[in-house]
Amino acid sequence: MARGPALWLGPLLLVSLWASSAPASLLRCLAEHMQQFQESSSLGLSLGPGAVALPKEGWLEQPLDPFNASDRRSFLQRYWVNDQHWTGQDGPVFLHLGGEGSLGPGSVLRGHPATLAPAWGALVIGLEHRFYGLSIPAGGLDMAQLRFLSSRHALADVVSARLALSRLFNVSSSSPWICFGGSYAGSLASWARLKFPHLIFASVASSAPVRAVLDFSEYNDVVSRSLMNPAVGGSPECRAAAAAAFAEVERRLRAGGPARAALRAELGACGALGRPEDQAELLGTLQALVGGAVQYDGQAGAPLSVRRLCGLLLEGRGNGSRPAPYRGLRRAAQVVIQSLGQRCLSSSRAETVAQLKVTEPQVSGVGDRQWVYQTCTEFGFYVTCEDPGCPFSKLPALPSQLALCEQVFGLSISSVAQAVARTNSYYGGQTPGATRVLFVNGDTDPWYVLSVTQALGPSESALLIPSASHCLDMAPERPSDSPSLLLGRQHISQQLQTWLRLAKESQGRGGV
Repeated sequence: MARGPALWLGPLLLVSLWASSAPASLLRCLAEHMQQFQESSSLGLSLGPGAVALPKEGWLEQPLDPFNASDRRSFLQRYWVNDQHWTGQDGPVFLHLGGEGSLGPGSVLRGHPATLAPAWGALVIGLEHRFYGLSIPAGGLDMAQLRFLSSRHALADVVSARLALSRLFNVSSSSPWICFGGSYAGSLASWARLKFPHLIFASVASSAPVRAVLDFSEYNDVVSRSLMNPAVGGSPECRAAAAAAFAEVERRLRAGGPARAALRAELGACGALGRPEDQAELLGTLQALVGGAVQYDGQAGAPLSVRRLCGLLLEGRGNGSRPAPYRGLRRAAQVVIQSLGQRCLSSSRAETVAQLKVTEPQVSGVGDRQWVYQTCTEFGFYVTCEDPGCPFSKLPALPSQLALCEQVFGLSISSVAQAVARTNSYYGGQTPGATRVLFVNGDTDPWYVLSVTQALGPSESALLIPSASHCLDMAPERPSDSPSLLLGRQHISQQLQTWLRLAKESQGRGGV
């Protein structure tokens, strides 16, 4: 089956997870931009003097429906292999799981688990998630196909990949397999250990939102707190300025006429802002812009940090000019648009719905249609701002976000609520009960509130890194890394050491 060239683009380890339309698109583009930036840095390193060989790309034939033995259809699932440090068939295997986006060769070359492999002589394998990147089954993304897209299907792929790759690379039956993943893939890593403890010896789950939730108002609670946190460059004045900026946007939208037209031009909105749904779309995109600065704070390739955003919002406030915060928000929007190479900010609900209805796989590999489908059928994750303390607009409200499931997929609101409850029942939410899982989170990351942040038992450990953003522990090391991040990575390494010593003892006793 012919495939395109292996590009050093977009593994999307840090994808936004946000489910609503335009905000999702902006955050996911942010994530893709950062991954491209980091991948290109890795490529430069890999081509330098004394560089390691490039990872190998491979394909596994997987059953389209692993739960129906009479269905003979299959698809090709992409994987990447880095065997530079592998000490041989008895060495451990670090399995890096892909999530809701394309998985590139950087998944086995930079950041953990790749940086942890040399110390343990590990084989590193990256497995792309079904229906994302180039692992899309023939037949496209219509509803008949999408019923084979779920976390349960992805876990079945992990099982069959584990067995097939063991044979392919002649891995010893006593070698421990350890799963790694970040964001949704972090949840998959923890669930792989939960559901298949005989195949997966342990898991490191970074920024893993294991609790599904319909109304995710807590996201903006964390964003609000982070904007006030001096440790990352925030302040009470910054949060107040953000609130003032959004109030000014809403004032101009209500004013209509020339004020609204000027707002559209100044913010670089793609379309007219006459309809309420288009106004909500723009306000959601602006929320995502601020949320993205917090979610990816301090990460390589991120156009805005909390410190820079607050600097823009507070610039010129001393001269008594009331719209100063709004001007700062406008400049922040320009920074993000230019960084992402976009021509304007998404503000058309109809255009968003039309794009999500496209069933042809998108070349970019971002996978918006697929991920929105998973939020409608499994996770929810609809970020709202309806709490009194939220500094942004109350729009888009939860009903308009849930309406996407109906408009795009024909799924009722009640079915989405039932799906969220079913997911938590199946996996256990924030008390999953899996042993030998380390949950790693940063307290600047809005997603940490859906993860496990305190140890649930002696073999269910958790690590909360102060002032760290989404999946930051998985990123390549940088000179600017904080002492708490360095300590966090050291903790992960020590936990691995404990597990692998346990695995060796188990090997000695004749079983894992």
